[in-house]
Amino acid sequence: MKPGDHPEFFRLPPPPGASRESTIRLDREGTFYHDGTVVTKDSLVRALHSWVSFHPDDGRPILTNGYDWTYFTVDDTPYFVEAVRGTPPERPTLVLSDGTEEPLDASSVVVDDEGMCFVRVKAGRAWARFWRLAQIGLAPFILPDDPPRLVIDGVEHPIGRRSPPAQ
Repeated sequence: MKPGDHPEFFRLPPPPGASRESTIRLDREGTFYHDGTVVTKDSLVRALHSWVSFHPDDGRPILTNGYDWTYFTVDDTPYFVEAVRGTPPERPTLVLSDGTEEPLDASSVVVDDEGMCFVRVKAGRAWARFWRLAQIGLAPFILPDDPPRLVIDGVEHPIGRRSPPAQ
C-alpha cells in the first residue's frame, strides 16, 4: 500500500521546510517546465504526465506519484491526446498523455480558433488537447460538411466551438 492510498494523504502537511507549491508548469503544448527551464529528460516527462491528478479537496492540479505530491500550474489542459486508435466502424479509443486509454466522448469534442481539437476525459472531469498527429486520427470519423461532425456508430455529433481559456 502506498501512502497515497491513505484517505488523509492529501491533507497531511508537507515535510518540514518544504511547500506543496512548486514552480512546475505544463504549457498549452504539453511541455513541462521547472523554474522556467524545459524538462527534457524523456523518462521524467513521461512520469510527470502520468502523475497528473487533482487535489480531492480544492480541485487544483497536482502531481502525485503515490508517495508525495505537489501543486503545479497548468496553462490550458492537464491532459493531451497522443493517439486515436480504431477506424470506422470501430469506436475510437483515445491514448492519453498519462498512459491511460479511454473511449472517445464524441459529444464533447470542440475546436478552438486555431483549429485544435479538445475533448472531455476522465469521466468528464477534465479537458484534453489533441496533439497534432493525434488529431489526424479523428479524420476517418469526420464528415467534412459545414459545420463538421463526428460519426460514431452511425450517430452524428456536431463539433462545437471552444471558448478561449480563462487567463
